[in-house]
Amino acid sequence: MSTVGENIRRIREEIAEAAVRSGREPSAVRLMAVTKTVDDDRILEAIDAGVDIMGENYIQEAKRKIETMHVDVKWHMIGHLQSNKAKYAVRLFDMVHSVDRMGLAAELDKRSAAAGRVTDILVEVNVSGEESKSGVRAGEAPALVKEIASLENLSIRGLMTMPPWFDDPEDARPYFVTLRGLRDRIAAEEIRGVDLRELSMGMSGDYIVAVEEGATIVRIGTAIFGARVY
Repeated sequence: MSTVGENIRRIREEIAEAAVRSGREPSAVRLMAVTKTVDDDRILEAIDAGVDIMGENYIQEAKRKIETMHVDVKWHMIGHLQSNKAKYAVRLFDMVHSVDRMGLAAELDKRSAAAGRVTDILVEVNVSGEESKSGVRAGEAPALVKEIASLENLSIRGLMTMPPWFDDPEDARPYFVTLRGLRDRIAAEEIRGVDLRELSMGMSGDYIVAVEEGATIVRIGTAIFGARVY
């Protein structure tokens, strides 16, 4: 088994153990391979090891991979998305994780309508309040979800967050708890057309804690592929 394959096997075991600790089935958590700057051969190794969701940060890089690799996987947009790139995003991606403002949602809706599709999205929440991070503030997220819910060509499937980086992953736990609690509060409002089944949270340094706190999608790059070379 390749190093990539061995890493994925270990990560899946850790995800399964964390899911069981939180009273869930391991199948409730999906592993995304974050493929920013990763070469095609190593992406294919991840696919051979069973990973079927690829996360990309940039439109141009994703477009090249999607159009040339011809692999049967789901592609998710996880990076900050400018409104003027929405027309590409709705054609390339199965889900957009980084919707954090109404202007972007409206543009995605318009482009989705033109493409004759409904695009699955997650609302990105800045749970830490850091100025350097994208995402709607937690207190403003319920209103944004309600507003986006009126758009016919978008389907809100859940929430996404990226906490601050910590040496100790336990320090990230409160941010995951916050996102889960926010999801539960919004879900309790039973907004028509909103199905908040997904919590996209947890990366290479803190995915075990994220799964313990309810993550349904973990976004793993370095722990699968090793440190990136930019």
